[in-house]
Amino acid sequence: MSANADRRWLTIALVLITVFMVGEFVVGLIAGSLALLSDSAHMLTDAAAIVLALIAIRLAARPATGGYTYGLRRAEILSAQANGITLLLLAVWFVYEGVTRLIDPPPVEGGLVLVTALVGIVVNVAATWCISRANRSSLNVEGAFQHILNDLFAFVATAVAGVVLVTTGFTRADAIAALVVATLMIKAGWALVRESGRIFLEAAPRGTDPDALGAELVAVPGVAEVHDLHLWEITSGEAALSAHVMVRADADCHEVQKAVEGILRSRHGLRHTTLQVDHAEPGVDDHCEESHGPAHRAPTAEPAT
Repeated sequence: MSANADRRWLTIALVLITVFMVGEFVVGLIAGSLALLSDSAHMLTDAAAIVLALIAIRLAARPATGGYTYGLRRAEILSAQANGITLLLLAVWFVYEGVTRLIDPPPVEGGLVLVTALVGIVVNVAATWCISRANRSSLNVEGAFQHILNDLFAFVATAVAGVVLVTTGFTRADAIAALVVATLMIKAGWALVRESGRIFLEAAPRGTDPDALGAELVAVPGVAEVHDLHLWEITSGEAALSAHVMVRADADCHEVQKAVEGILRSRHGLRHTTLQVDHAEPGVDDHCEESHGPAHRAPTAEPAT
């Protein structure tokens, strides 16, 4: 899916959320509902998440220039991490307010809470559908999607609280709904911070074992050793690999390089690879194992008897 299509769907979702957010905040003040106020604050982070996503998409599309040899592709990851941190900070505040209201519950207009929550469910379903049409393999877009999806669940909890308020007058239901919202925010926020942190720390992509990959490359005919193997993500869904491949003295370096690149591309989807390919010299051991990690060596043939 193109970046233009992503921007279009994200913009539609942003308009829906912004219009409803303003109305919900006003109703929350009138009704005295912490659940509605927390939902509107959550929707503010939704809107901010989408704005950051739109900015990041534009920045990431810029070509690499000057000192930014990868371009600004990691702007998307900065956006995702900012979304996650915001969710966590807001969740802490709502937990505090929710516990306070459990101890000393103020009066709440249940009818306004219920009607607003039901409208919020409809708006969030529409916004969630819009963002689901964008490219969610991007952690940036996925971050915005998780914001909206969690807000949808939060509105369901608020609607339940509204029903309880209307039918029983149990005012603590509003605080309980706010605590449910905070729990969902913590779950989504931590996931975004964790995944963006992995990319910033240049961890290998999830589901990829660098040791197993090294062993697979050593099994390629003609490869004597693979060391200085590094595997990381430039941005979500865009992995890169570099390695030093030592080729047996009787093998063709160019053919071995083609074979290794073919395996990386076809089996692992790695298209951004940098390989240093050299012939192994008998008796020379220069793989710098201590400084750059373990070396992967092909098994030595048993001498004929």
